[in-house]
Amino acid sequence: MAGSLFIFNSDGMLKKLFINFLLVAAVVAVLDFALGKVLRHFYFRESSGLHYRTTYSMEKADADILIFGSSRANHHYVPEVFADSLGLTFYNTGRDGNGIFYQAALLKSVLKRYTPKVIILDYAGDFGKGRQVYDNLSSLLPYYQSHPEIRQEVNLRSPYESVKLLSGIYPYNSQLLTIAVGNLDMNKKRKSDNKGYVPLETEHPVVKEYFNSLIQQPVDSNKIESLREFVRVAKASGTRFVVVYSPLYQEHKRYWEIEICETICKEAGVPFWDYSRDSFFVQQPDLYYDPVHLNHKGALIFSKQIASRMRDVLH
Repeated sequence: MAGSLFIFNSDGMLKKLFINFLLVAAVVAVLDFALGKVLRHFYFRESSGLHYRTTYSMEKADADILIFGSSRANHHYVPEVFADSLGLTFYNTGRDGNGIFYQAALLKSVLKRYTPKVIILDYAGDFGKGRQVYDNLSSLLPYYQSHPEIRQEVNLRSPYESVKLLSGIYPYNSQLLTIAVGNLDMNKKRKSDNKGYVPLETEHPVVKEYFNSLIQQPVDSNKIESLREFVRVAKASGTRFVVVYSPLYQEHKRYWEIEICETICKEAGVPFWDYSRDSFFVQQPDLYYDPVHLNHKGALIFSKQIASRMRDVLH
């Protein structure tokens, strides 16, 4: 009798625990959904900053010339130079810290809407193994549901990314401050943004960096394949397309990566303009913000050179 009573009570406790678990799970799910909706609303209301530029690039940009790349793209191509030289509209989609996976995903989103007359990919040559470029795909998480064309790249972040993205909050993790700032008008004055271009002003003397080793490091095959796909998709779109390696104030910087990039472009029949060892820029420290980024003065000169070469390509 006592044993039967114990079993009955145990069953009742398990049922109660299960019901409580379901209630807690339901509350968490509702809160996650509600907070996710709020964060998404304010994310897509941003009118300046990193998030705004990505949203504009993916969903609204319709310029004749589009620049793709990471920070060196974002800071090296001056809109007015291209507009004045080529008589074409311009937008710079470059985003600091985001590698070839981000750029390939962005290209697919753009080409779903329209085909630019000119695409310039400023490629930084990152073919080495490392987690950072995967982790930085978090910048694309808010677009995962509405842009299925980018899921191939986003899913590289982890095998469980599609499951994590069932959460409404997850795409906006660690971005609360950026979302808040992006909704303020003062942010536009804090950091200028000219058609995606963000100028860098020199704040200190730049010292040339030296790298003695030319030994090839372990290569990430995903990065190589993503660059191949970018080149293939851009060329197939019918646009005028070139790949550029911007100037550096360095010696012996990963030349093996430049050779890989050059080989991929050569195989596809795509122009590759390598400025990594350009004799003019190597001797001009006053044109740099740091060893891997031109300042605004350097960006003006570099943009004029690229625009002049692009004029020849167009004609």
